[in-house]
Amino acid sequence: MTSVVVVESPAKAKTINKYLGDSFTVLASFGHVRDLPPKDGSVRPDENFAMDWQTDERGAKQIATIAKALKGARHLYLATDPDREGEAISWHVRAALQERNALKGVDVQRVTFNEITKSAIQTAMAHPRELDMPLIEAYLARRALDYLVGFTLSPVLWRKLPGSRSAGRVQSVALRLICEREAEIEVFQSREYWTVTADFATATNARFTARLTHFGGRKLEQFDLANETDAHAARDAVASAPFTVRSVEKRKVRRNPPPPFTTSTLQQEASRKLGMSAQTTMRTAQQLYEGVDIGGETVGLITYMRTDGVQMANEAIVAIRSHIGGALGAEYVPEKPRHYATKAKNAQEAHEAVRPTDVTRTPEQLARHLSDEQKRLYDLVWKRAVASQMQSAELDQVIVELVDPTGQIVLRATGSVIAFDGFLKLYSEGRDDAKSEDEEGRLLPPLREGDRPKTLGALAEQHFTQPPPRYSEASLVKRMEEIGIGRPSTYASILSVLRERNYVRLDNRRFVPEDRGRLVTAFLVSFFERYVDTGFTAGLEEQLDDISGGRADWHDVMAAFWRDFSHAVEQTKDLKISDVIDALDRDLGPHFFPSREDGGDPRACTACGTGRLGLRLGKFGAFIGCSNYPSCQFTRRLVAEDAAEGDALKDGMRVLGQDPATGQDVTVRRGPYGLYIQQGEADPENKKIKPKRTTIPKGVEGDKITLEQALGLLSLPRLVGVHPETGEPVEAGLGRFGPYVKMGAIYGTLDADDDVLTIGLNRAMDALAKKMASIRTLGAHPGDGEPVMIRKGRFGPYAQHGQIIANLPKGVSMDEVTLDEAVELLREKGKPLKAKAGKGKSSGKAAPKAKTKAKAPARRGAAKVDA
Repeated sequence: MTSVVVVESPAKAKTINKYLGDSFTVLASFGHVRDLPPKDGSVRPDENFAMDWQTDERGAKQIATIAKALKGARHLYLATDPDREGEAISWHVRAALQERNALKGVDVQRVTFNEITKSAIQTAMAHPRELDMPLIEAYLARRALDYLVGFTLSPVLWRKLPGSRSAGRVQSVALRLICEREAEIEVFQSREYWTVTADFATATNARFTARLTHFGGRKLEQFDLANETDAHAARDAVASAPFTVRSVEKRKVRRNPPPPFTTSTLQQEASRKLGMSAQTTMRTAQQLYEGVDIGGETVGLITYMRTDGVQMANEAIVAIRSHIGGALGAEYVPEKPRHYATKAKNAQEAHEAVRPTDVTRTPEQLARHLSDEQKRLYDLVWKRAVASQMQSAELDQVIVELVDPTGQIVLRATGSVIAFDGFLKLYSEGRDDAKSEDEEGRLLPPLREGDRPKTLGALAEQHFTQPPPRYSEASLVKRMEEIGIGRPSTYASILSVLRERNYVRLDNRRFVPEDRGRLVTAFLVSFFERYVDTGFTAGLEEQLDDISGGRADWHDVMAAFWRDFSHAVEQTKDLKISDVIDALDRDLGPHFFPSREDGGDPRACTACGTGRLGLRLGKFGAFIGCSNYPSCQFTRRLVAEDAAEGDALKDGMRVLGQDPATGQDVTVRRGPYGLYIQQGEADPENKKIKPKRTTIPKGVEGDKITLEQALGLLSLPRLVGVHPETGEPVEAGLGRFGPYVKMGAIYGTLDADDDVLTIGLNRAMDALAKKMASIRTLGAHPGDGEPVMIRKGRFGPYAQHGQIIANLPKGVSMDEVTLDEAVELLREKGKPLKAKAGKGKSSGKAAPKAKTKAKAPARRGAAKVDA
């Protein structure tokens, strides 16, 4: 009699089934099987926050499959992820099965494991437990909070601020952070300052540079040399004076390794070092956690990736220290193991840090089994975890001060060198400011007190203070974690929603708020300030943690929140549109009406000359209008509105300029499927000759595209370079499904963030390598010289020659087949590759029905290929 185990995903089910054997049936729930219906009234505050749950079609199908497997079974093990969300999924599965009366006589137990390895699975199955109700209640409270905020606040936005999409409990706070940073940048006033440096040469002609730190007998602050006159006076004084070495200070500095990854630090570092979005990082980490096929066995490569803990299991630390000693040398192993504690606010530390499940599986060993994204992320996780247990790096720093005979001018030269690389031999942490992690290596020549190096010259350099940088994904995730809003596992979806709602856009991998996002933030700050306050939101997170720890009742937390929140919403019922306009106009006036260089009134109407421009709200959103309406009809749309691109096109078309090669107009036009670029016009006498056209890639705004960009898109595909090994040309282009790279018959998909016009050969080869990992070229066919390949298909590997394919025999891997065997297989069992639906041309007439026998069932395992 078998026992039933329920996990979230089919990939995890497949891996765990191999470890548990035939006495267990492992099934997937495909995530949540129930959810709150997306309609008002699914959470009822007046009934002690009772909730209605519904099972969608997919969830009902999975519950039916689990119920069927439970017939005759005595045990049900709920083995979903070891966090709050995983506990909730298990609770939902049990509740849904109880509704079907499928649990009679079945012992229901909860098991958790932090990694998908045989030992971890077997240990977990030997130590089952009951469902953790405080953890489930914390989930219920979070779900109810998010639902009530969304379904109560969003309608207020729709009524009072047309054109807005939605509001969210954490989403709106993240948007406020982005908008406030943009406001800081806009009001920032740059200040000029100067620095002075001098070049010196020692008696042995060794050169070095020193910076002016004291002038006129006092220490220089940042703005003391505020103009060219002062800076040049200081420069001339330095250049004409002799200098003596007053002091030489030498010291050793130790740098300790960073801790292993948590969810948020993994997202930050993957963004900085790999250019991965938070969503891509979490998707790839999920694949590594659930298991990858390595030599016919599915193996989980990293521990659970949703965690805010930085600690590692003792056995993992012992294994890592042993590996360091064997691979790098005993000098790289510290005397004692390193133990870390998180500094993040509201961290639960319920799970280990993200680490490799087996440190002996090095990135180099696994490279051929992983996709490009998996390979790069695993390399990052592995190196960070190993480095966290390595010896500290040691740096020799030297600080030299030089002084003129009067003692009124002092310069300082600094240099450092790595005396022992320690963990830096393996890993250096990325930095969000794009500067090099290690500015060491600037060696100073040997200098002693009393030396008199020769002054070679001095240089005065002008600088300007810079505004605070816009948030990147990495820095925004870091900021949200610092102030304690949201949870690491939710950051990716929060950032994704902000972009999907057109509240923000990414520009050079930095968040820029759209006007719509700024309007929503200004509205919420004006009328719901408490609920987009970072301190209030962080306090709610603490209360949710109290619920999960059994220290608070979730009904009491919800009642206190709802009492104040519903009162705040009630007060907006009498809110006039004029009040909203006044508040938004007051807060966003400096943004929409920046100061003019000529000193004129930025709000003066350019159409009538006497009216005053201000913010207005219409049926389709906000716009700029004149106070003399209706006599003055001047309006200006805000750039973030949906219709902005269409309104920018006069008669459905906007001329960008002329192609320098042909002199033809290059235009942006609106078609039935959106905006596109066209060069020239159609020939009215020969309709078969069509002008050159191309779509506008996702992420490129039609009203902002330049002539240069348009000409580049029209010229696609473009040659990126030549593959260094095969000598074949590598091209980049745009297809139906977005940007791609191509080498021969092999196509590689590019990410949405990749710029098809500027992508280089290295990135193109990465994308091709991912595709080529599923293709093995055996050689030329003896008949026609065309290549014979082995490909991975949805239902197993198959051989292909031109348009002829043949499945490999069961149990034969794609690495085992020779060219002769593939040719023979294609000759015996080859069949034409089926054309995709819609590819063939139709004559418009119905084809005559062929007289055939009853259709035989499809042969199991037949090749099915995605061309």
